[in-house]
Amino acid sequence: MRQKKKMLSVLSLLLAFTLVLSACGGGKNDTGSANTGDKGTNASGGGSAEPVELIWYTIGTPQKDTDKVMEEVSKYTKEKIGVTVKMKLIDFGDYSQKMQVNAASGEPMDILFTSSWAFDYVQNARKGAFMELDELLEKHGQGIKETLDPAFLSGSKVDGHNYGIPANKELPAQEVWRFNKNLVDKYKLDITKVRSLESLEPLLKTIKENEPNITPFAIHKDYGPLTPYDFVIQGLPMGVHLDSTDLKVVNVLESPEMKEALKTMRKYYQAGYVSPEAATITSTSDLMTAGTWFADRASTQPFADNSWSQSYGYPVVSTPADDPTIYNWSVMGSMQAISANSDHPEEAMKFLNLLNTDVYLRNMVDSGIEGTHYKKLSENVMENLPESKNYDMATFALGNVMLTYLNPNDPTNKWEEFKKFNESGKPAPLLGFNFDTSKVSTELASVQNVKAEVWSALMTGSVDPDKYLPKAIEKFKAAGLDKIIAEAQKQVDAWKATQ
Repeated sequence: MRQKKKMLSVLSLLLAFTLVLSACGGGKNDTGSANTGDKGTNASGGGSAEPVELIWYTIGTPQKDTDKVMEEVSKYTKEKIGVTVKMKLIDFGDYSQKMQVNAASGEPMDILFTSSWAFDYVQNARKGAFMELDELLEKHGQGIKETLDPAFLSGSKVDGHNYGIPANKELPAQEVWRFNKNLVDKYKLDITKVRSLESLEPLLKTIKENEPNITPFAIHKDYGPLTPYDFVIQGLPMGVHLDSTDLKVVNVLESPEMKEALKTMRKYYQAGYVSPEAATITSTSDLMTAGTWFADRASTQPFADNSWSQSYGYPVVSTPADDPTIYNWSVMGSMQAISANSDHPEEAMKFLNLLNTDVYLRNMVDSGIEGTHYKKLSENVMENLPESKNYDMATFALGNVMLTYLNPNDPTNKWEEFKKFNESGKPAPLLGFNFDTSKVSTELASVQNVKAEVWSALMTGSVDPDKYLPKAIEKFKAAGLDKIIAEAQKQVDAWKATQ
């Protein structure tokens, strides 16, 4: 039976792109009733006025049964809070561009998905695309505040204010080395001794010498070595060391950690551990599907090995590459905002509060109609029915993931382990800081162009770092990276003074 789409997807899309999640439950969670304000609608459903229709834009492949499910959702929300819901799905690859157009044109919308990687949360909050939510959270979002780890709301503030509601999911980011367990077992390899990039070498060597049809280390053009820095802008080479106390912003390309990592990657490339086309490959999914890989690096969460194994159809095991760390981008990995142009902000916040606290509503939005798209096996366990192919949603993008029902293969303590994982996360030094790029926008565009030119070949080991790293550093400096770092340092120092 096809399983629900998993949560890993959000971090996977952010970093090296892997998979994603599901959840726990109960019965209907009565949140009570309240008057909605606009049009005098009776929120308990007893009034004669028409309910408020909320338009909800979110990310994901458009589904055949979306309107059918939203009709059922609306029956429930109309009774609970006096609103109906119209959902509009935009596919992953089109979401950012289409939502920019919608926001600029004043397209009617009330609730919309935003994140650190799609329809950029910080940038659009500063542009005025989203409504400030501080008062609305206090008035109609107490359930959200009680449910979320405080780091979600504090870490997602922009210039001191909340403009979005983070999904209750994994809070820290942690990287792991993943391995095809069939090959680990075949050669009796010990993965527990692997932590650094360099420590992979004996295992990769074994596979290269014995498995000519296997890619020992599966990477693609967006790969970057793991370095202990909190990046000011994700993907650009400037950041603060994770152990920093003075919060000095440095050019990470000039750091000893990056120089050592690039030398190791060059060694792996020359040894044939990575694909000769690594700098141009856009995805390694074909290797995963075929099982013709041995190791890679991925973002994890509790029971991620189970999810990967289930998805690929063969066992996958992993071991930590770093420690759980709470970054701005991990906190902002999945959020719902209220449009600045919404005519119904109070109703929108009431709906978001209900969505993030009500088990029945959250699972209907996630999995569809009980008896049509899924059936319950127990109070908090479900399995998909054949019709679920017409309603296959991105779980991570729809609110509180920890309310969603478990799949039959999920461990019973899944969400307890997620909470422990969240508690284990150490805040990154720049958690809560958001760089205002308005004074260096020209330099940023130039730096992005340089990155597009030099990054992939350098990071994948395709070129000699002794020759090309100095050239890359010079190109970044010529494009204005030093000016960006200076502006970032100025803002970090000002932010630090307020902490």
